[in-house]
Amino acid sequence: MFDGRRAVAARVVLSLLVLLVVACAGVMMGPAGPTWWRIPLALLERIPGFGEGGLGVSSGVSEREWSIIWDIRMPRVVLAGIVGSMLSLGGATYQGVFRNPLVDPYLLGAAAGGGLGATIVITTFGSSRVEWPIDPVPLVAFAFALGTVAITYLVGASFGGLRSSSTLVLAGVAMVSLMTAIQTFILQRNSDVVREVYNWILGRLATASWSDVILVLPYVAVSTAVLLFHRRHLDVLRVGDEEATALGIPVARVRLTVVIAATLGTAAVVAVSGLIGFVGLVVPHMVRLIAGASYRVVVPLAVTVGASFLILADIPGRTLSSPAEVPIGVVTAFIGAPFFIVLLRTRQVSR
Repeated sequence: MFDGRRAVAARVVLSLLVLLVVACAGVMMGPAGPTWWRIPLALLERIPGFGEGGLGVSSGVSEREWSIIWDIRMPRVVLAGIVGSMLSLGGATYQGVFRNPLVDPYLLGAAAGGGLGATIVITTFGSSRVEWPIDPVPLVAFAFALGTVAITYLVGASFGGLRSSSTLVLAGVAMVSLMTAIQTFILQRNSDVVREVYNWILGRLATASWSDVILVLPYVAVSTAVLLFHRRHLDVLRVGDEEATALGIPVARVRLTVVIAATLGTAAVVAVSGLIGFVGLVVPHMVRLIAGASYRVVVPLAVTVGASFLILADIPGRTLSSPAEVPIGVVTAFIGAPFFIVLLRTRQVSR
């Protein structure tokens, strides 16, 4: 038992080190600002004991260049890490609670609801909302994402969704179709804002700020804590609902708790980053290929590996077409689709 815990701890520590290196690389990349090798020195220089009066680390970075690092690049990297960790964690726990490796955190309609909410705000207020003290898009997208999942769960529960995960999944598919249809109808009647809506839908890390990080962090922290606490329950649910009940697991309560926690975090990150696909599908499978199928290992590693994955995916998006950017959702789709082709091919060969 203790050897197993030490092995899990060692993998988490290693993944944290990788995340630190990836985050540093993400901050070093950009079309403007100081030379890349000066950035680690600039970060060290501002740590007490390393700069002037301490070890004497000097980067030669001006205040203007430091502003680019701290106010533009750093919040983007931090937000990418938060979004990537939450989407991958949500995907891993959804796959566990529904016992289906092909579901993602958008399964019950969080993405479709958030997209509809953002579309309504953008088509209603347009560019005039820029003058508002608070951008209403994240708030409305968050509310619509939570509301859509709540309706999905109520519909699924009324037909036995608390006892049968397949009923809940079908309710999610129906709600996603409905929300997407309404969104398409609204866009068809407001074609002048289609470009702005799709820019939001394909991901918008380019506008990341510290206010976005502060806005989303409490929700993600609470969701992550709850899902980490339930990782052992997910292992028990792998044997089936009846067997888990016989082992003393309150299946309906665990499923409801996990769905609420994963949805809360997913809705929060969708509200600030738009719809970034494939992260919740690709990362859990990557973790399983590396560390096995136990959710005792998959869940904590999904947090760190997911953060590293999205930070890395964001780098080509903002460097390949500089000074223009490729939406982060396009980059993750380019990575995710080939990954699943290879995964399916590997499974076919193993059989």
